[in-house]
Order: sequence, then structure tokens, then C-alpha cells
Amino acid sequence: MHIAVAGNIGSGKTTLTTLLAKHYKWDAHFEDADDNPYLNDFYEEMQRWSFNLQVYFLNKRFSQVLEFRKGKKTVIQDRTIFEDAYIFAPNLHSMGLMTTRDFDNYFSLFKLMNTFVKAPDLMIYLRASVPTLVTQIQKRGRVYEESIRIDYLKRLNERYEAWISTYEEGKLLIIDVDNNKFSENPEHLGEIVRKIDAEINGLF
Repeated sequence: MHIAVAGNIGSGKTTLTTLLAKHYKWDAHFEDADDNPYLNDFYEEMQRWSFNLQVYFLNKRFSQVLEFRKGKKTVIQDRTIFEDAYIFAPNLHSMGLMTTRDFDNYFSLFKLMNTFVKAPDLMIYLRASVPTLVTQIQKRGRVYEESIRIDYLKRLNERYEAWISTYEEGKLLIIDVDNNKFSENPEHLGEIVRKIDAEINGLF
């Protein structure tokens, strides 16, 4: 099976992916910010590096999904190919940080790749308000995230909600991160596990 965790920057994707991988003994795949050759440049000069960064992500995630489907183990993935295509790239385009020519090129590439990949068996969406995102981003203290603006997070949240409201590719579980503090409360994590068990049992 392929389980995916989606959500805005700071919503807790990596933490939940880690906790669920440990609980279920699933293989965890993370978004590796440290190995990304474009991320630091992007945060310093978004307009120059937005297209390069998005194509890099698209390539990485497409390769990952193909690998997941070949393997025999259940995999849990931190962030999905859909988020790049429906949230981050269109947001950069609407902010004037990616040209229409580049965005059209990018999106046609995504549409082609999407014909070769299957959606996750279960999508877990972490819904969080902007204040919660800001608090969690500050807690982890990544240098390249210090310049992220509140209006940027707000725009992304709006796009996430629009995407999730029309998501029909597979099973979907929504977790309200403002009220479910799974990272510090084992009972809250237990609630998520029970919901996942119910969804997974329905997959067979």
C-alpha cells in the first residue's frame, strides 16, 4: 500500500509520517530538504529559481511513486506530487514568481507524469490554521524558513482547502491539527491510528 501525508509547511507531516511508520512498521519516505540543491537559492530569489525548484520536486516525487508501486512493502510518504502541481506551482505563478510560459510547461509535464502514477491508497490531510503553522515552523527553527511570510502561508492554506474539497482520486482522511496534538499527546495519536485502521480495513 501507498499512504501519503499532505499538508502545508509546518502542519506536522514529517512528525506524523515518523510516528505512523514506527507504529505500523511501514517504510517512511521524507521530503529531504537538506539534499535539495535549489531550496536555499529559491528562498533567497524566488522568481529566479521557482521553475527549477518545482521541476526538481516533480522529478523526485514521480520517481518515488514509481518505486513505491514496484515494491512489496507498505510505504508512507511525506508530501505528494499533487501538492506540487495543485498548490505550490500555481501559487508561485499567481504571485508573479513563475512565468505563465514556465507554469504551462511545468503543468503539462505533471499531467503527462500523472497518467503513469496511481494515487495513494490513503491520503491523510493535515489541516492547520496559520497561527498553528507559524508556531510549529518557529519551533523547528530551519534557517531557510525564517523568511516565510504569513500571507504566503495563508495563500497556500487556501489552495490546500480548494484542492482537498475536490479530491476524489482515492480515500481521504482529514486531521484537524489545531485540535489534535499528535506530536505530544499519545491519545491524540491513538485517535488517528483508529481512523487509519478503519480506512485501511476498507481498502481490502
